[in-house]
Amino acid sequence: MSRSRGWFPVKETLTEEEVQAGLKSTLRDGLFSQTMVTLTQGAFLVGFALSLGAPNAVIGLLTAIIPLAQLLQIPSIYVVEKYRNRRAITVYTSIAGRAMWLVVSFIPFLFAPQIGLLFLVLAILLNSSINAIASCSRNSWWRDLIPQDQLGAFFSKRIKLASMVSIPLVVFAGFYVDSLKNLYPGSQSSGYSILFFMGFVTGMISIYFIAKSPEPQMAQAQEDLKIRKLIIEPFRDKNFRKLIVFLGVWSFAINLAAPFFIVYMLTVLGMEMSGVILLMVLSQAMNITFLQLWGRFSDRYSNKSVLAVSGPMYIVCIFLWIFTAMYGWYILTVPLLVIIHIFTGISTAGISIGSQNIGLKLSPRGKATSYLAASGFATSLAAGFAPILGGLLADSLKGNQISWTIRLVNPGGEISFPTLVLQQWDFVFLLAVLIGLYSIHRLTMIEEVGDVERDVIVNELVSEVKKGLRSFSSVEGFQRMAQFPYSILRSSYHIVKTPYRVVKPVVEMFEKKKKGEEHSEESPSDAQSSEPSKSSDSSSDGS
Repeated sequence: MSRSRGWFPVKETLTEEEVQAGLKSTLRDGLFSQTMVTLTQGAFLVGFALSLGAPNAVIGLLTAIIPLAQLLQIPSIYVVEKYRNRRAITVYTSIAGRAMWLVVSFIPFLFAPQIGLLFLVLAILLNSSINAIASCSRNSWWRDLIPQDQLGAFFSKRIKLASMVSIPLVVFAGFYVDSLKNLYPGSQSSGYSILFFMGFVTGMISIYFIAKSPEPQMAQAQEDLKIRKLIIEPFRDKNFRKLIVFLGVWSFAINLAAPFFIVYMLTVLGMEMSGVILLMVLSQAMNITFLQLWGRFSDRYSNKSVLAVSGPMYIVCIFLWIFTAMYGWYILTVPLLVIIHIFTGISTAGISIGSQNIGLKLSPRGKATSYLAASGFATSLAAGFAPILGGLLADSLKGNQISWTIRLVNPGGEISFPTLVLQQWDFVFLLAVLIGLYSIHRLTMIEEVGDVERDVIVNELVSEVKKGLRSFSSVEGFQRMAQFPYSILRSSYHIVKTPYRVVKPVVEMFEKKKKGEEHSEESPSDAQSSEPSKSSDSSSDGS
């Protein structure tokens, strides 16, 4: 039975055929929306701004707008709960938001560079703000549409297909922009305009598939809509509150360093853009390769278990950046960069699956809108301010250096061996590592059905890698490769635990104090508010 609401009726229940049709439409939407993102954001957006003469302050502002605009997901809860037609809200807001790329594509032809730069900032601000409403509505819709026992496999497949489109597309678009720049100097901004227009077109096609996907009826609210209660409820859920803290701290740690990796390779290491692109493609290829594997682990065990392995692996990768330029450009820099990008791709695949699914799984059925908006609030706030702080910190530390040197003194003279040198960006990366370690500590406090020891996930991951290599070739050399390089998967989180032992007593002291305060202030209503999360876990796991 369906309730007609214009072009987008809401059905009380969906048949299995309707669910499968909705999943197919969602996958197709992912392909076209990823094409839009590839053509309009990242390096191309920054390059377009630079072609208009944007200073570094404007580049930083453009980087911060997108995550900070996601904070609007909190008031968006009111819109979703009031109108209760998530498909209609998603379609209309997506059309309005993506239309901004059509405006951006005409900027070089309508405005002088300085005025065009102002319109660019305004267009990105409007696009990101409207998209926040669409994201809030769409995430709640997905929560009720996608079967809970298929979340990991479905999203890993969606991300994998989208990545397979984005890799060749970004390489082609990069060569296109460079070729146009060489053939027609001064027309670089026009070349970006064509990319943005194509992004607008593919974004509209994506909306067509969004509109085709059916929507199950939202669970009826037990009482009159109170926006204040909807916003506060996720923070009163004890277990979900722990998830919010983890996601916020993790997002801050990652975005403190990750946005500057490309800048670091281009400026500090002096690499060519082609080399940077090849490393990015390598990382993305590894990401695609391991997405389905992480998705299976997510469904078989828990998202927390996946994050407990992939998170420390990524932290180790950030730490290794410190050694890439320690003594200038040396023979081990390129191999080290290759290793970093390989394991960055592997770990980010697990992080994207685990962090997305754990919020969906721990949010109670019928209340996903407010719960997911709350977690999005924490991650967006952290992701918005972290790169700003990282850039300011790097500028303020320019010229500062800390070095450790071993000196060998004998009657015949003195010999010095530099062991570790930290300067400018190294301090930023090291700070990101320390904050990342604390976020892993926060992860251990979250309760999720199916959680297992990290060794179980690591051993299965290594086993799958060995199996893949052996099936790839029967040559003895390939089989031997499986015996050593991937052992780093087994030991990565042990590497992370070693420096954490130094600060663990201090962290535990603060945690015990905080835990004591929580127990003293906890009321029966707080205990009851955590029950839906637990029951949701049990029901979804059983399904």
